[in-house]
Amino acid sequence: MSEFREKTSIVDAKVPEGPLANKWSEHKNHVRLVSPGNKRRIDVIVVGTGLAGASAAASLAEMGYNVKSFCFQDSPRRAHSIAAQGGINAAKNYQNDGDSTYRLFYDTIKGGDYRSREANVYRLAEVSASIIDQCVAQGVPFARDYGGLLDNRSFGGVQVSRTFYARGQTGQQLLLGAYSAMSRMIAKGGIKMYNRHEMLDVVLVDGKARGIIARNLQTGEIERHSAHAVVLATGGYGNVFFLSTNAMGSNVTAAWKAHKKGALFANPCFTQIHPTCIPVSGDHQSKLTLMSESLRNDGRIWVPKKKGDTRKPVDIPEEERDYYLERRYPAFGNLVPRDVASRAAKERCDAGYGVGASKMAVYLDFKDAINRMGEDVVASKYGNLFQMYEKITDENPYKTPMRIYPAVHYTMGGLWVDYNLMSNVEGLFVLGEANFSDHGANRLGASALMQGLADGYFVLPYTIGDYLADDIRTGAISTNSSEFDTAEREVKDRLHQLMNNGGTKPVDYYHKKLGKIMWEQCGMSRNAEGLKQAIADINAIREDFWKNVRVPGTEGELNQELEKAGRVADFIELGALMCQDALDRNESCGGHFREEFQTPEGEALRDDDNYAYVAAWQYQGAGMPAKLHKEELHYENIKMVQRSYK
Repeated sequence: MSEFREKTSIVDAKVPEGPLANKWSEHKNHVRLVSPGNKRRIDVIVVGTGLAGASAAASLAEMGYNVKSFCFQDSPRRAHSIAAQGGINAAKNYQNDGDSTYRLFYDTIKGGDYRSREANVYRLAEVSASIIDQCVAQGVPFARDYGGLLDNRSFGGVQVSRTFYARGQTGQQLLLGAYSAMSRMIAKGGIKMYNRHEMLDVVLVDGKARGIIARNLQTGEIERHSAHAVVLATGGYGNVFFLSTNAMGSNVTAAWKAHKKGALFANPCFTQIHPTCIPVSGDHQSKLTLMSESLRNDGRIWVPKKKGDTRKPVDIPEEERDYYLERRYPAFGNLVPRDVASRAAKERCDAGYGVGASKMAVYLDFKDAINRMGEDVVASKYGNLFQMYEKITDENPYKTPMRIYPAVHYTMGGLWVDYNLMSNVEGLFVLGEANFSDHGANRLGASALMQGLADGYFVLPYTIGDYLADDIRTGAISTNSSEFDTAEREVKDRLHQLMNNGGTKPVDYYHKKLGKIMWEQCGMSRNAEGLKQAIADINAIREDFWKNVRVPGTEGELNQELEKAGRVADFIELGALMCQDALDRNESCGGHFREEFQTPEGEALRDDDNYAYVAAWQYQGAGMPAKLHKEELHYENIKMVQRSYK
């Protein structure tokens, strides 16, 4: 794949000098500020209203900026953050079990298999404690112990209890807190809210992000919106696989449009497969359902020791059960990181030990927990999750083990950002799952909510001012410019092409076809031959899509098929880049498992000499290989070693 490596350049992350523990505080002390009076002259667009977007919009408006907030849902409360179940990490050490800022930092770096930026991860751990204080002050109903103190539980890849939670509805409660802060500023006029609007392009003026082109999804009207800076907090791209735990509307379009305007896309092949999801039941499905990682605190994962065992799980005696995670990883047991647990489940099923009708599932058993604590205690912790499982499967998990199997859940890759969370495009900031910066090749459980709120509440409000300090005399950004004219015309031409190409195949035909290729060739395991074939197949899908896709209805109305068509077109292009990235990275690390590069025990085998870098890709045109830029990763405070959870 030498053509990807020609003329690679090194990108500058602008990480401050000095000791790791002092970088963030010293950086805050020296960034430029914008006075209260000048903030009133500055407009900021925030796209996305999940935890990162809602917290950023609320914070910036509270500070005095004029904020325009956009979401494609009918309410900011419907952002996909609401679906997060298990919890949010913070280095509070309330359990007195040895936790600290450094340990959270180290666990996150190790969990990401040493492929994340050291300074950003330490900052994340450093501000984590403030997130909990902020959310408690907002009234987020975190679980508490008998004495009224905030409770904690454990998540994968750690040996402490640092996860704060609200039963199995943590994301919902946190989003309601951020939404309440947003609503306050909407009522005060600090935020102008644009529901049911989808960003279809970013507008660059003199190389700076100065606005967006958005489509009113109810009327079909194309609108121009200007600002001095644009913030993308638009989530991940897991729906490139068609079947995932993401909301049906989750997409990559905003990030991909920025990528096509010059923003580098970093580590796109780093996708997370969550080990505890309800298995696929047939071709009729359009999404998958997550079962929270928190269930692995008390549930034990096993398969029968006998291949093809068809007995009911309750009829299989203890001595004929293989608790394979406890057997292979005694130090962490069922709470190994997600990539490790997912590959272990796949290995058992591929070897013929899978359960259920499809034989592509393993058991998650709560019998021992119920015997130890009682059914009432288990219900108090996980009741809503058990209820959800029973409604979907018609099986009572209090009486029989859950059947689970890995599914696409999160994407560690995203738009490249520097230490200030600004992309290589000036004025374009990227927060939360939409950027790449904090989780390396594998995210630890309960860290997504932590990153989203850290970026929105405690990082961007400091760093964006350093950029906007140059705009206090700029004045309002006009939408009557050639740059806005060109961007709007390109958006309309694309929509017109989708509506009028006279095809015969529905959008889902292409999405399912793409998803099958991605799951089989760029999913839990990858190899060079499969990835090369996938790139060729995806390019063929892209050509066929633009010739033969059929979109009913018209442009000037509510048209969900048109929305879907635009998103799938972007997924197709992204899929090719993901496969290119996976093919170029000749190592295994975290969620990127190349079959050619593994230890004798079947674990991921990194190549730190050649691949200890962030792969940041530059768009070169549809169907053309992207150009590789590198951000070299250096660790001054930890030593890169082979991960072990044994």
